[in-house]
Amino acid sequence: MMFTVVGAPGDRRTGLFAAACRVAGLAAPRVVPWAQVLRGGEVPVVPGAPLRIDSPGDDPEVDALLRGPGDPARVGGGARWYAAFTAALGRVAAAAERAGARPLGDVDDIAVMCDKRRCHARLAAAGVPVPEALPPVHGYAELRARMVQAGLHQVFVKPAHGSSASGVVALRATPAGRIRAVTSAALTGSGTGSGSGTGGGTGLVNSLRVRVHESESEVARLIDLLAPDGLHVERWLPKAALGGRVLDLRVVVIAGEPTHVVVRTSHIPMTNLHLGGLRGSVAAVRDALGTAGWERALGVCAQAAACFPGSLMVGVDLLVGIGWRRVAVGEVNAFGDLLPGITGLPGTRAEGLDTYAAQVDAALAACAT
Repeated sequence: MMFTVVGAPGDRRTGLFAAACRVAGLAAPRVVPWAQVLRGGEVPVVPGAPLRIDSPGDDPEVDALLRGPGDPARVGGGARWYAAFTAALGRVAAAAERAGARPLGDVDDIAVMCDKRRCHARLAAAGVPVPEALPPVHGYAELRARMVQAGLHQVFVKPAHGSSASGVVALRATPAGRIRAVTSAALTGSGTGSGSGTGGGTGLVNSLRVRVHESESEVARLIDLLAPDGLHVERWLPKAALGGRVLDLRVVVIAGEPTHVVVRTSHIPMTNLHLGGLRGSVAAVRDALGTAGWERALGVCAQAAACFPGSLMVGVDLLVGIGWRRVAVGEVNAFGDLLPGITGLPGTRAEGLDTYAAQVDAALAACAT
């Protein structure tokens, strides 16, 4: 059997999946580059075989096809990215249907997971615990008004179509009127606030150094630059901590079963590893939650994954509240399986396997039924 992978030939995910295929005794997958798909080229899918849709990756050429020309490090262009990406997903789905191939990830599921507003709404409708979301906001003034109406003093402001914490702002407003915003988006001074939906600049770039803004004029400018692409705003759930570092979990769910867990810890509200987050101890978190709490946490992840029944794998970002009693789903990721060095939880079907080998195993099992 030969898989088809729509991905980026140099992307680490695609390479690791190809390696898992070889270890399973399969032929190397046929890789269809995202650049080829985005240009409207042929999508040569292996007839009757599983089809993996992978992340577009960080290739500058692919980024330009999705967001338009510009600095790949810029923040913004998410609306254009989403429109181009979902159109390309449609072409992939059509090619799969013509070839009788079986996508491992449903394109409609992927489209919902890549829109934080739609994803949150689907989870909430299914009864999955999620942080409270505010109604749509289109700028800083409206955001502050919505926060007052909801009685919220701290929120996470997220670009609707962002990833890797790009443009995410952890915003706190004290009753005394002080503002504090934490973000990795750096103001360059070139933004006009005219909107990034055209693919142009917002005046913001991604930075590996997290910044704190306490000037309301700076915070207002930041939010107003992000807003035209669409925002998702939700209650900031204070996170549990171990060793003085707040934490959350990335839980990979394969074929409905939570199989792989990474604990992400940080001194700042964002736990992303590229922003200085560190991996923590799964055993310590399990002990802190207790047996029942740990099972409840994994159950919530399975419940979230069940909202995307056409997807073999999803990555769930699970928030654990202070006191270790409350858990909530922050996001569900269509491409959340890049957990190098992590093998499956004991007692699961993925025990001893990394996320890619576990997906190959699950896909082969599904083909045999």
